[in-house]
Amino acid sequence: METLLQLSDTSTPSTLDEVLASLKKEHFEPRLESKAWGDWIYLDGYSSVISIESNRGLSSSATVEHAEGEEDGEFVQCIYRAFGRLGWHGVDDDGEFAL
Repeated sequence: METLLQLSDTSTPSTLDEVLASLKKEHFEPRLESKAWGDWIYLDGYSSVISIESNRGLSSSATVEHAEGEEDGEFVQCIYRAFGRLGWHGVDDDGEFAL
C-alpha cells in the first residue's frame, strides 16, 4: 500500500532538513539516502520507507510505501502528523485528506 503526501501548488516547498526534523519530533530516527533514482527516508526500526521527491533540497511530494503490518495505527498517524505539521496533505483512493 502507498500513500501520497504533498503540498498544495501554492505552498512553499519544505526543505529536506525540515521534513527530517519534523519526523524526529514524532520520535522517529529518520535516515535520508540519496540515490541516482531518488531520495529515500528510512525510519529505524520500521520496514516502511518514504520516497521523497526533491529538487535542490526542497520537496513538496512524497510517497509512504507501507510495509506489511505497518499500514495503519499509531505509526502511520505519527508520519501524518510530521508532514501535517509542515502543511502537507494526503491523497488516497478517496481523494485528498488532512493530515
